[in-house]
Amino acid sequence: MALSLKKLAFSLVLLAIGGGAGLWGSRYLPLENNRSFEQLKTMPVTVPPAPIQNPSAEASGMSENDDRNFIAAAVEQVGPAVVRINATRKVANQLPEAFNNPLLRRFFGSERPMPEERIERGTGSGFILSQDGQLLTNAHVVADTDTVQVTLKDGRSFGGKVIGVDPVTDVAVVKIRAKNLPIVKLGNSKNLVPGQWAIAIGNPLGLDNTVTVGIISATDRSSAQVGVPDKRVNFIQTDAAINPGNSGGPLLNARGEVIGVNTAIRADAQGLGFAIPIETAARIANQLFNKGQVKHPFLGIQMVDLTPATKAEINQETDLNIKQDTGVLIVRVMEKSPSAQAGLQAGDIIQKIDGRSVRKASEVQERVESSEVGAVLQIEVNRNGQIHTLNVKPGALPVDKLG
Repeated sequence: MALSLKKLAFSLVLLAIGGGAGLWGSRYLPLENNRSFEQLKTMPVTVPPAPIQNPSAEASGMSENDDRNFIAAAVEQVGPAVVRINATRKVANQLPEAFNNPLLRRFFGSERPMPEERIERGTGSGFILSQDGQLLTNAHVVADTDTVQVTLKDGRSFGGKVIGVDPVTDVAVVKIRAKNLPIVKLGNSKNLVPGQWAIAIGNPLGLDNTVTVGIISATDRSSAQVGVPDKRVNFIQTDAAINPGNSGGPLLNARGEVIGVNTAIRADAQGLGFAIPIETAARIANQLFNKGQVKHPFLGIQMVDLTPATKAEINQETDLNIKQDTGVLIVRVMEKSPSAQAGLQAGDIIQKIDGRSVRKASEVQERVESSEVGAVLQIEVNRNGQIHTLNVKPGALPVDKLG
């Protein structure tokens, strides 16, 4: 079944930086497909948020005898627990295309040369969760690396071991051998309201322990809205100035508590940064430290939010006959997937999961992600005007699938 819905086209930059042999870790991800991350070609220009005009002493946390405000207090509290992560990996240089063409090989001799290796280096951020050296960062900062070096604000440096990487949420954990380390305090991102303060600490462009401030611009931005449809995260949006090198650093509230992990910015915009909510990051980090991997529940469906426009387009381009203007439409059921085995079909409109109504595909994804592999989900669908309730047992998400 062919389905070609209109797509947005923009780029997202993951916020690690590279040096030495070239950039890596900072990459574009187009919205219109599910390809692997491509290497960053250009640096985005980020404009810091506009200055606050004449903040009151109460709003800023300042007193007549104290030049520090709540931002300085938060940074003083958390800054020592924010680290710089330098990572290296070996990459084989690609041979010229001529060596893959038998007709042209004779011009280069019969012997096929061995590709040379080069060292690529990248820099990101992270923060300390435990006094004995458990760290949290982004997966794209440390994935596929050969060595990891962790540097603290006080100048101490430690070799780090990558304990686990979860590309589905872009969360990774690292362990260093140390004791009595400064640690962050985790906050709550579930009740964030746009307009609240947001403080970012990290190493943008290699400038250690840089602090920027802004506000929470929005919450619950779906992975599709942000431009990473292969991720399972509802992002926090902020206008705090963040740049390549901030990846894996903390986003703080006014009390200095970590509410998110700075992850990406829009390359074609200014003041659009995104962070993984700390509840998601902490849940994944715990699984990685305990098991070394994460199993994400998987249904095996592709969904779309219904609108009058998408309904008309779907009815025109497929053999489906959709009558509803709203809801979550299943446009594809993958063969041999848990949904196929349970009897879900393309054209079904999901209405409820475990008795709770859902209106958007992101809500369905969130409910599935919060379940467990092998647990039963009761999914109520509208199929050609008739209501059906099906029991679906999510499987473990294959690395090359979505749903």
